[in-house]
Amino acid sequence: MADDEQHNVTFESADAGASETFPMQCSALRKNGHVVIKGRPCKIVEMTTSKTGKHGHAKVHLVAIDIFTGKKLEDLSPSTHNMDVPNVRRQEYQLLDISDDGFLNLMKEDGTPKDDVKLPSGEVGEKIERLFRTEEKDVSK
Repeated sequence: MADDEQHNVTFESADAGASETFPMQCSALRKNGHVVIKGRPCKIVEMTTSKTGKHGHAKVHLVAIDIFTGKKLEDLSPSTHNMDVPNVRRQEYQLLDISDDGFLNLMKEDGTPKDDVKLPSGEVGEKIERLFRTEEKDVSK
């Protein structure tokens, strides 16, 4: 037999959780959980399941909020189909300072600094700066 180049494949390993998403059966999703709808990571705020009809599977109607934009998205999927669930990790930082060039001087829980986050533009950035500079309150509220 000839040794074809197309059959010489190298696989690289990855840590668990290295993927941005993982599959989950639609019927196993729960309210306040997360799901990917139209390519966007969302938090499920409402979920209803219809009964099995004569032409197929039970359907799950999902209403979810994009975790970054706050936009409401909906999807309808058979309960036996898989949907992507994003790996969501929440990290809290303490705001130490805001530099003149608009970068946040943050500190992680273990005390290490993080200086590569730019102050968001628009209303959110203005609120963070106002609370930090004038009221010196916890800007997470």
